[in-house]
Amino acid sequence: MGATLSLNGSRTRTSEHSEVSLSEACKRQRLSSSFCEENERLIPSLPDEISLQILARLPRICYLNMKLVSQAWKAGITSAELFNLRKELGTTEEWLYILAKVNDDNLLWYALDPLSGKWQRLPPMPNVSFEDGYRKGRLWNMVGSSIKIADIIRGWLGRKDALDRMSFCGCAIGAVDGCLYVLGGFSRASAMRCVWQYNPVLNAWSEVSPMSIGRAYCKTGILNNKLYVVGGVSRGRGGLTPLQSAEVYDPCTGIWSQIPSMPFSKAQVLPTAFLADLLKPIATGMTSYMGRLFVPQSLYCWPFFVDVGGEVYDPETNSWVDMPMGMGEGWPARQAGTKLSVTVNGDLYALDPSSSLDSAKIKVYDYQEDAWKVIAGEVPIHDFTDSESPYLLAGFLGKLHVITKDANHNISVMQADIQNPLGSSPSTSPPCDDSSSERSESLAELEKDVWNVIATMSFGSAELVSCQILGI
Repeated sequence: MGATLSLNGSRTRTSEHSEVSLSEACKRQRLSSSFCEENERLIPSLPDEISLQILARLPRICYLNMKLVSQAWKAGITSAELFNLRKELGTTEEWLYILAKVNDDNLLWYALDPLSGKWQRLPPMPNVSFEDGYRKGRLWNMVGSSIKIADIIRGWLGRKDALDRMSFCGCAIGAVDGCLYVLGGFSRASAMRCVWQYNPVLNAWSEVSPMSIGRAYCKTGILNNKLYVVGGVSRGRGGLTPLQSAEVYDPCTGIWSQIPSMPFSKAQVLPTAFLADLLKPIATGMTSYMGRLFVPQSLYCWPFFVDVGGEVYDPETNSWVDMPMGMGEGWPARQAGTKLSVTVNGDLYALDPSSSLDSAKIKVYDYQEDAWKVIAGEVPIHDFTDSESPYLLAGFLGKLHVITKDANHNISVMQADIQNPLGSSPSTSPPCDDSSSERSESLAELEKDVWNVIATMSFGSAELVSCQILGI
């Protein structure tokens, strides 16, 4: 009986143990299944390290749809590891990002993949509630409102109606370390400090550390993988005030640091106190060139402006010096004296609007001779007299690009095929008439093939505001 009881007890315990084991097994299976779903391999039967090597070699345009395959693919494609691997493999791609102002002063970002010719629309900049006076409104109204720099100048003369009516305008755009940045601008005529970052890997906007002072219409430049901001205007009790201060943002630490203010030395030598009070110094551009920041400057008194050369910041000495005379005096100016330029393969380019309605000139700066030289005399720019930004300049794929609107109001991205712009040195002896004539004919023939339209897009009545290049 004892044995029988023992057998029955054993069977009972075995049965109970089986039920518990089965229950735990099912539970583990459910957990394991859930874990596998969250941590499944990117490609079955392959280690994720190999899968990432494969994904890193695919065109970036493919990632938009690949993120929809599974959560694991989305996590892998939006990981910093993948894009660091692309840098190591040399498979990074440069995309063109264009900011356009559409109806009712709404702002939209578009990205162009120049390899496939496809356009993508970015998520809108977020609606943000600002506090403490300067933080009120929505960020997407910050850039490219119909208010122009002329309204800022009118503000110095006491005509501030336009500023008071418009909410958010005059912010600056920059790109560093694979991200876009939107900085400052006006909110109800008060300059803001806020800075927003767009991360193309996450396809999302986020707020980062603010500038030390509110700025509108400031200028930005990139040097040594840091974002520099100079000048602009601020508004206090006495009205609008031009800023000479400058600061630099390190994307690796997220910290802003002060650098010496621009001296505006030319503005300090005005003959009378009346002129010093009437003419307001302002930075009209900034570009990174030869390891330094070049900032052209002007003196404004609406509706007039006077070029006064500019100043150069050297990060090695942490100081400012005067810009070379020929560079400052010859720098082509756009609307209201703003000066647009771009550096491509170490050469500094600018577009000089001509008296002709449908053409312009491309100039390159010769540092040795301190002079701007025409290298393309027939740039097909359509006449948009009322447009705030009839054209933009960009450098990517190792070439100069001009972004403009054509006669049908389509955005056109034109690529210039300019070979060694400063390679040929001028002859020391005057050329004979025959060689001069042949060279002129050769130059005219060459200019016909300089421009190539690589992409177009119907933007309707949208206006160009800014553009940046991101390589990831």
